[in-house]
Amino acid sequence: MDKPWYAHYDPGVPREVDYPERPLYHLLAEAARRFPRQVGAEFMGKRIPYAELWEETRRFAAALKALGITRGDRVAVMLPNSPQFLIAFYGTLLAGGVVVNTNPLYTPRELAHQLKDSGARFLVLLDLLWPRYAEIAGEVPTERVITTGIQDYLPFPKNLLYPLLMKRQGKWIDLPEDPRRRDWRSLLRGNPPIAPEDEPSPDDLALLQYTGGTTGTPKGAMLSHRNLMANVFQVLAWAPGLEPGKEVMLGVLPFFHVYGMTVAMNFGVALGAKIVLLPRFEIHQVVQAIEHHRVTLFPGVPTMYVAFNTFPGIEKRNIRSIKVCISGAAPLPVEVQERFEALTGAKLVEGYGLSEASPVTHCNPIYGERKKGSIGLPLPSVDAKVVTPEFVDLPQGETGELAVKGPNVMLGYWNRPEETKAALVDGWLLTGDIARMDEQGFFYIVDRKKDMIIAGGYNIYPREIEEVLYQHEAVKEAAVAGVPDPYRGETVKAYVVLKEEYKGKVTEKDLEAFARERLAAYKVPKLWEFRDELPKTAVGKILRRTLREEEIKKQRGGG
Repeated sequence: MDKPWYAHYDPGVPREVDYPERPLYHLLAEAARRFPRQVGAEFMGKRIPYAELWEETRRFAAALKALGITRGDRVAVMLPNSPQFLIAFYGTLLAGGVVVNTNPLYTPRELAHQLKDSGARFLVLLDLLWPRYAEIAGEVPTERVITTGIQDYLPFPKNLLYPLLMKRQGKWIDLPEDPRRRDWRSLLRGNPPIAPEDEPSPDDLALLQYTGGTTGTPKGAMLSHRNLMANVFQVLAWAPGLEPGKEVMLGVLPFFHVYGMTVAMNFGVALGAKIVLLPRFEIHQVVQAIEHHRVTLFPGVPTMYVAFNTFPGIEKRNIRSIKVCISGAAPLPVEVQERFEALTGAKLVEGYGLSEASPVTHCNPIYGERKKGSIGLPLPSVDAKVVTPEFVDLPQGETGELAVKGPNVMLGYWNRPEETKAALVDGWLLTGDIARMDEQGFFYIVDRKKDMIIAGGYNIYPREIEEVLYQHEAVKEAAVAGVPDPYRGETVKAYVVLKEEYKGKVTEKDLEAFARERLAAYKVPKLWEFRDELPKTAVGKILRRTLREEEIKKQRGGG
């Protein structure tokens, strides 16, 4: 059998998956039809049924049309997990637009790059983030900015108290009168809900998901309605025991990240689940939400499960409603998996994916055999193999680059034909990850993309950080590497050679402050080391891997 993994699928999991040949917003329309009174979004006490979510989505689509959106226009969505994210996401697609998922942690520099590269005409922005946009407004193509606040979907009296709290904490932003700015609430009140018309084709572009790939230069993976719809139904097929209309999804993975968008948001909507929205991960809020809402599905990253397992008094909490958790974005330690399952009675399995594949391609069986250190089996309708640099198939047990193929694989990179050509070969996506497959069809990642750091579930690209450090007048040379960290999986360490005249004058704190102004917080190096020189190849290329190996040896007591 050339696909030995089929023999190890759980009962009820098909080899191939059927999915609707419809635009992605069909997921929400169908949930509203089947479960109109079921709560679709639970947000800090505010309960929004699916019928109301769908109506708000249609109002948002009407508002975009009134503002002049045309088919294929890009709409950047820079919001935390909130009802507004779901409404803006599906509403953009309904209006014929393309969503550009935008991280709310981005600095002005990072935001400017993404808005310019995507050519986004519209930006949906959390009001508290306005100053970041204002700083770069003159250099981006964005014509309209729709601002909304957390208070817009809070229940009474929280909606009145929240602005007062923000003012007391000094975080409130008084939004200026600006010809580009439009208010979310006014727009939705002023536009009646529209009916779907002139539907996009399943193969039309739906999403630009920015990723560094293997180069470190952020680029937009082009994901079609088909790509995203197929991946939702592939994940649905992997968990045949779930009950539509009865599940409760914990929406704490950020939806602007492709993993959270597919496995928490789109998957949750497809199930007609109540999605409990948490704007950020705070472990006490997570535990309270699981208890209060009887959460059944908790997709996350290993650091979340570590925090859960070590939460004081967790053994005494009412947490056994959880059924299934898929862990992604970083390797899942076996001891973390075993303790979580013992505490909750749930199944916690490791999966694998990448932005270019919408993102999930592999997962361990939920109920059947799991293998230590494995990313599991290819999902239904996904083919996978290990190849040489010349794209020759390798036999079982051999190590090479992981290649995947399926309806969830991207169209290509936005405006990057050469990089698209390098990543896609005859419909196969070269992942850049080094892997092997055993005789039963389980895959193992041997090495991550050459230099990418995965810290706390975030993909971090050393080159981007190095470029920022090189902007500092005191820096002669800089290298950034991921070093092992028991909590975050990896953490960012910077190795710096200072110019002679700055030695003893510029400190770690100086460089950290410089980086913090120019990078999202999770990218700022946590560890620093000054050196007189950095290891290099014969042609002068800095050897990041050597630095990492030195750090591992040091941690083991051998350095």
